[in-house]
Amino acid sequence: MSDNNLQDMFTEYLEKESVFQNKDLLTTKHQPDDILHRDDQISELASILAPALKGNDPSNLFIYGTVGTGKTLCVNHVCDELREAVKQSPTNLKIIYLNCKMKKVADTEYRLSAQLARELGEEVPSTGLPTDEVYDRFFQALEDQEDVVIIVLDEIDALVKKIGDSFLYNLTRINDDLEKTKVSIVGISNDLNFTDYMDSRVKSSLSEEEIIFPPYNALELKNILRQRTDEAFTDGVLEEGVISKCAALAASEHGDARRALDLIRVAGELAERSDEPEVSMEYVDAAQDKIEKDRLKETVRSQPKQSKLLLYTIFDEHQANGGKMVTGDIYANYKEYADQAGMKTLTQRRISDLISELDMLGIINAKVRSKGRYGRTREISVDLSDGSVEDIQSMLGEAFYL
Repeated sequence: MSDNNLQDMFTEYLEKESVFQNKDLLTTKHQPDDILHRDDQISELASILAPALKGNDPSNLFIYGTVGTGKTLCVNHVCDELREAVKQSPTNLKIIYLNCKMKKVADTEYRLSAQLARELGEEVPSTGLPTDEVYDRFFQALEDQEDVVIIVLDEIDALVKKIGDSFLYNLTRINDDLEKTKVSIVGISNDLNFTDYMDSRVKSSLSEEEIIFPPYNALELKNILRQRTDEAFTDGVLEEGVISKCAALAASEHGDARRALDLIRVAGELAERSDEPEVSMEYVDAAQDKIEKDRLKETVRSQPKQSKLLLYTIFDEHQANGGKMVTGDIYANYKEYADQAGMKTLTQRRISDLISELDMLGIINAKVRSKGRYGRTREISVDLSDGSVEDIQSMLGEAFYL
């Protein structure tokens, strides 16, 4: 396409009426003034953290619920209100928020200690110091606060998976060593079973208080969408029933408000790219397909190289023959592709383990079938659409030059 054609396209885009007024209202970074259907959780959270306003240390708190149930939104809201309220108090309150899934923030004990120290105003290099010294700097920075520090660790399960729970235990017990400062830990997790895998001492220290965020139902999601879309979209562009359909789809998938917002936002984007003046039901269906493909691609991208090569093999067999596949045939083809890609060939037992992992991720289906006296085999099938399979296989093929 020539530069002139591009300029014409951009000019046309600038001049045409958009279906959106403020698309940011449909993203997770937007924090509404009125958080719907979470009054009980907000009140409980506020009552637990309120003692900080008088210089007392709140109980350590663990918050859990599935993705998109408003945990982070409510914690940030209450913390913002605390910062405002403490202006009327003689207490020096510091609130630190860290997302433990962020790269180079909480993937090692060194980086986590360093980031916490930096949040308290202490300069710490990215590398080069003994981990114990970095922790000592963080500890001293805490002591220098001389009042109350609340540390919010979002996606805390990711932190423990990366560095273990010993650091977390030290953090929850740090008040025993501090003289001038009181610390409270707020942990947020999407994994409802997360604490089952922690050391009992860590679990006891962290979970002094617990708040559960239940999934939203379809009616609640509809109210949330209506609140956001009233200002996010241009008046009259949403076809009747679009909000209800997005709410119903998200409610059927664990009551995820984030999913509902993504659906209606992507539906609007697809309608706008097609130069349609209205966001119709068909764009909700198209948005669901697109989001599912994007989620699958992101899941596949995060897998180790051997899992990606195995998945390429399974998809190739599926494209060629369809139906159910057995482990033995998959392994024979996998060895050929491993040789072509110049990769080490894993044992069949290890490949069987990787198949189980891909099954747990929902990318494939793998069921054990008895063959009587001939033993057992694993039947593998793919329930994804042909378009999704082709997209992911093409992505993997390019990565391995296959």
